[in-house]
Amino acid sequence: MNGINVTRRRALGLLGSVSAAAIAGGALAQGLSLQDVGRDLGLLPTVTVYTARRVITMEGNEPEIDAVAVVGDRVLAAGPRAAIEARLGNQPHVIDDRFEGKVIIAGLIDQHVHPVLAALTMTAKVIAIEDWDLPTGFSPAARTPEDYIARLTAAEEAMTDPETPLLTWGYHHYFHGLVRRPDLDAISATRPIIVWHRSAHEFVMNTPALELVGVTEAFVDGLQGTPREQSDFAAGHFYEQGAFAIMPLIAPVLATPERLMTGLALARDYAHRAGVTLMCEPGGVLSRPLQDAQNTVLSGEDAPMRTFYMADGKSLAALHLKDGRLIEETEALLDWGTGKTAFLPRQVKLFADGAIYSQLMQVTVPYTDGHAGEWIMDPDFFNPSFDAYWAAGYQIHIHQNGDLGLDIVLDAVERNMRRTPRADHRTVIVHFGYARADQCDRLAALGCIVSANPYYVTALADRYGEIGLGPERADGLVPVGFVRDNGTPISFHSDMPMAPGQPLFLVWAGVNRTTVSGRVAGPEHRLTVEEALRAVTIDAAQSLRLDVERGSIAPGKYATFTILEDDPFGVPPEAIRDIKVWGTVLEGRVFPVPKAAKIDETRLFAPKGTARQAPLYALASVVPVAMRGGFGGCGCCASPSDASCAAPGRVAGAMGCCSTNALGWAVAAEWAARV
Repeated sequence: MNGINVTRRRALGLLGSVSAAAIAGGALAQGLSLQDVGRDLGLLPTVTVYTARRVITMEGNEPEIDAVAVVGDRVLAAGPRAAIEARLGNQPHVIDDRFEGKVIIAGLIDQHVHPVLAALTMTAKVIAIEDWDLPTGFSPAARTPEDYIARLTAAEEAMTDPETPLLTWGYHHYFHGLVRRPDLDAISATRPIIVWHRSAHEFVMNTPALELVGVTEAFVDGLQGTPREQSDFAAGHFYEQGAFAIMPLIAPVLATPERLMTGLALARDYAHRAGVTLMCEPGGVLSRPLQDAQNTVLSGEDAPMRTFYMADGKSLAALHLKDGRLIEETEALLDWGTGKTAFLPRQVKLFADGAIYSQLMQVTVPYTDGHAGEWIMDPDFFNPSFDAYWAAGYQIHIHQNGDLGLDIVLDAVERNMRRTPRADHRTVIVHFGYARADQCDRLAALGCIVSANPYYVTALADRYGEIGLGPERADGLVPVGFVRDNGTPISFHSDMPMAPGQPLFLVWAGVNRTTVSGRVAGPEHRLTVEEALRAVTIDAAQSLRLDVERGSIAPGKYATFTILEDDPFGVPPEAIRDIKVWGTVLEGRVFPVPKAAKIDETRLFAPKGTARQAPLYALASVVPVAMRGGFGGCGCCASPSDASCAAPGRVAGAMGCCSTNALGWAVAAEWAARV
């Protein structure tokens, strides 16, 4: 061909032409004969053309697009089938009609998940305030005290092995009433029953469960300060710092290697069934053994999605802010991933105020019942940590739930922009539980973006209108209408398991803002279907700086799609969450949704007859690791060798101030002790 090669870029340019005639004209303009073009097209690799009822590219979403051409792991073109075939000409290609009648959409993204926490909750008996469509079967919602007790009783009666503990997750006292040790003893006085709160920050246990994990009255009496105040041995109830105080005792039940590995596989399959092709764990526990466990399940050839991670800047700053090694230690995590798992370079997670499910977000107008919010990172710790990462050029993602928490975050961004301006810093406001309109104007002016959890409205608006916030603020939870009107990019995330990890469910929540009672809360904050779909595709990719190659169907991007049984634009808005997922295509490889899974619950617990004093379960080897995690994450003590830190109250205090990472450190401790 006179020494001229048809490169991939030139082929893409030719295929971008409108017609075969245009291709010929473009070729002649480059000095190529029609014979040259025909011969070289025949030498190009074979193209697979997937046809469908519709292809939603998130690049315009023209309704007539019904085919996408793929070469290897990349998209070549998308458009009407006839036009695609005409443009291909005599380049080798095959037509794949397996998705005929279905809808192809750009691969769905869950921007913020917690695989380890999801693994541990999904291997429990799920009885929650919402429906959960799990790989092991469907678990309908229980929304009243009567429903909850009936479901829990039925779960216990259905267990055939009388010695296997019953571990259940999803209980929420605002919906299910006060369930305490006597209520659980009434269900069974012989089988250990452990109720794990929906927030993951509370436990309720019956008498056999307390005996199983070794929580005694003397242990509880030995706690000091807030951990003692938040522990009730007679009621079997342990919350916040009380719950964190017993984490090293309960971790051997929650975190056996069998449970964790089985749960990670369930979490992977759950995400796949929801059409997720990319998910991100922001600020995971800094434990190499736990990361290796996740790599084993999520990075293999059979993994149907990519999983990205970012560093927990809170723990790293507590350890290394003062010694000057903060950025060095953060960068050291980049080799922790493998295969389909990887740490995102120069991205980090920080925390502002407390969790919304425990109503501990920091607010400017006091709570109606007089309680106060909490800081996860005190402002005196948050500000220098933020400044250090900003100076190093990091994109910073910040957990925020209350408007006072957002004030602290925006002040930090503005201070740094005035001192060291940065273009396209993409500071991400994560969760976005509650914010004022003036703050939304300010975050737009400062160049921040939002990753919101729209399920907060569905789950909490009704009850928070009655308790804590009042109707106006409760209906204004997750005020994405303000940021949409400012042109600020919005992504959605589940914070799995804090919401069902199903992007179409999040789309439904963001479009409808329907509460548990069926009413609409804050209609001015409803998004259109297209805006909400962007929040789980291209805008989610943009929030992670992955939009150059992911998030939409466009020439040169990865061929990653979700295959739907119906069109989100073609069903009523209230039916979007019911659309079924056929499967996914990850970088050119097709992954149908797997069949329902079955697990043997008896294999998830410690082997029968294993003495708690045996080496694998020796708490002496678990507690120090948990303590190091607590001190590392919170800076409770300057050094774990500080003798004053060894007192039970100080240990519990360190674990408590770690908030969301406390369970993770306890799990890491148990995992390290057993592997």
